[in-house]
Amino acid sequence: MSTAVKQRRRSSAKAEQRAETIDQILDTAEYLFSKHGFYGVTLKDVANSVGVHHTLINYYFEDKKKLFEDVFSRRAVVTSERRMKALDDYEKKVGDSPTVEGALRAFLDTDLDLYTGGGEGWRNYGALGAQVASTPEWGARMMDEHFDPVVLRLIGLLKKALPECAEADIFWGYHFVTGALMLTLAKTGRIDKLSGGLCRSDDYAAVKERMATFMAAGFLSVCSRRKG
Repeated sequence: MSTAVKQRRRSSAKAEQRAETIDQILDTAEYLFSKHGFYGVTLKDVANSVGVHHTLINYYFEDKKKLFEDVFSRRAVVTSERRMKALDDYEKKVGDSPTVEGALRAFLDTDLDLYTGGGEGWRNYGALGAQVASTPEWGARMMDEHFDPVVLRLIGLLKKALPECAEADIFWGYHFVTGALMLTLAKTGRIDKLSGGLCRSDDYAAVKERMATFMAAGFLSVCSRRKG
């Protein structure tokens, strides 16, 4: 075997090992941040959980803020792209006749499917996203940066479905939708206690079955009342 081939193989092995280490760090940090928040986790906490020296975390991510942003952005890209495609596909299917529930299902159900079938990592990310969404200043900035395009895509479809509805009511409607979604992803367990176990905060299938229908009725009711 030539020296060049050996060097390429060693380089490839190192790159794979580096990628695995970074993924492990991101997965671990995601879990810890989802449980304790940004301020409740240190780089040493992450390093100890991974089993590496904390200087390695600094080597890859500079500081905790950069690590947190990388944790958040890697799945934000996935969910944004999936929802954008679902909304595009829905509009192609229905043309100029979208319905409120149809648009909401493209937006909500696509996201809920990730948390249903994506494993522990996606459930941790959902809880993390709920924290970020309810954090002023830097949290709002991160949500704006990653999700504004797909949210405005949904708003555009809702406007088309409700051409006579006041624009403010459509934006308020989205505000209520995203609030319910974030509470669901936070998995606080409150509904479990209130319902005596009849409902579970991690039952995304039950949420998917009901949320878009419930929210669509709210849009239609508010817009109809204001119109009348």
